[in-house]
Amino acid sequence: MTRFNRRHFLQTTGALLGSSSLLKGTDLFAAPSLAFPTRPLIFAHRGASALRPEHTLAAYGKAIIDGADYIEPDLVPTKDGKLIARHESNITDTTDVAQHPEFANRRRVMTIDGKEQEGWFTSDFTLAEIKQLRACERLSKIRPFNSRYNGWFEIPSLEEVIDFVAATSTAYGKNIGLIPEIKHPTHFRKIGLPSEDKLVEILDHHPYTRQTAVEIQSFEPTALRYLHQKIGQNHPNWKLMFLLGDPDVPPADILASGGKTTYRNLITKEGLRDIRRYADAIGPANEYLIPKDNTGQWLQPTSLIQDAHEAGLLVHSYTCRPENIFLPRQLRNQEGDSSRNIQGSIAEIRRYLSMGLDGFFTDDPAIGRLAITEL
Repeated sequence: MTRFNRRHFLQTTGALLGSSSLLKGTDLFAAPSLAFPTRPLIFAHRGASALRPEHTLAAYGKAIIDGADYIEPDLVPTKDGKLIARHESNITDTTDVAQHPEFANRRRVMTIDGKEQEGWFTSDFTLAEIKQLRACERLSKIRPFNSRYNGWFEIPSLEEVIDFVAATSTAYGKNIGLIPEIKHPTHFRKIGLPSEDKLVEILDHHPYTRQTAVEIQSFEPTALRYLHQKIGQNHPNWKLMFLLGDPDVPPADILASGGKTTYRNLITKEGLRDIRRYADAIGPANEYLIPKDNTGQWLQPTSLIQDAHEAGLLVHSYTCRPENIFLPRQLRNQEGDSSRNIQGSIAEIRRYLSMGLDGFFTDDPAIGRLAITEL
C-alpha cells in the first residue's frame, strides 16, 4: 500500500478547504480566567467523526470546514513514546491491524484501568509500525457511509495534527484551538510510557500551540494536578479540563491507589471548588446535565452547570451525536436508530445551551454551528 505523504495531504486538503467559507468563531485567545465565553464553543469530537473515520486528518479537516472552534485529538503513546491520535490503546476496532499478518502475533490480552481486554495495543507498536496501518470506521452499522473510507487514512501523530491545524488556520485566517485528551495516564505511567511531559514538550515546542487556545483534558485528577504545577503561569492560553466519567465509579488514579471516591463524590459544591484549584473546566457527559431513564427519556435537569459556574469553572459537555439512537427519546423521529436526525440534534444542543452550557463536544460540528447561529 502506498505510503501516506503528509505534505501532499496538507496541500490537497488545503485546496479542498479553500472551496468552502468558514463562519467566524469566538475569540480563542482568551486567557483561562473566570470570564465565561459570550458564545458557546464547538469542540469537534474526534474530528467530524459522524462523517469521516475518527481521529484522521480527514475528520479534522471536515470539522474545520463545518465550523468547529476546537479539534480534539485523543492521545495514546506508542512503544517508542510517540503520541498518536487514537481514542484508546486497543486499535482493533479503529484500524486495519487485523488484516496485517505480520502483526498477528502482537494480539494479546491486556488489563487497562482494571478492565481486561483483548486486541492489538499501541504500546506494542513503534510509530513506524503504526504508520503501516490505516484507519477504519468504528460505528460501521450506524455510520455505514464512513466505511467507504476504510483504508484511506493514516493514523496521525500529535505533531502531524498540530501541523495540519496550523496550516489550515493560516489558510483561512481562523485560529482553531486544540483540546487534546491524555488517555489512561495511570496505566501508561505504570508501563513506563507517561504522556504528560511529552504532551507539554510538543505543545511548547510548536509555534502554533504556543499562541493558540489549548485545553488539555483528563479523566484523572492526578494528571491534571501534575500538569497544573508543570504549566504554571507560562501559558495563559492553555486551560485544563477535568472529565467526568461514570458517576458511581472512582477515577482510575484514585482506584489504583485504593481509594473509593467516585466522580459523583467529586462534584459536590465543595468538590467543585477543589477542582477549580487545578482545572479551569469540567467535562461532564450530557447525562450529568439532564439524566435519562432506562428508556432514554430525559428526566429533570440537574444544577451542575450553575454549581460549576459558582465555583468558577467552565462546563464543556460531551457528546452530541446526530443519529436517533444517541438522542433523548423525546427528540427521536421514526426513521430508525441510524437515521441522521438533524432537527433532533439541534434541539438537544439548544436545550443544554439554555441551561448555561459554555461549550459542547459534537460528532457533527456543522449541526453544532446551526444550533448556535441564532442564539
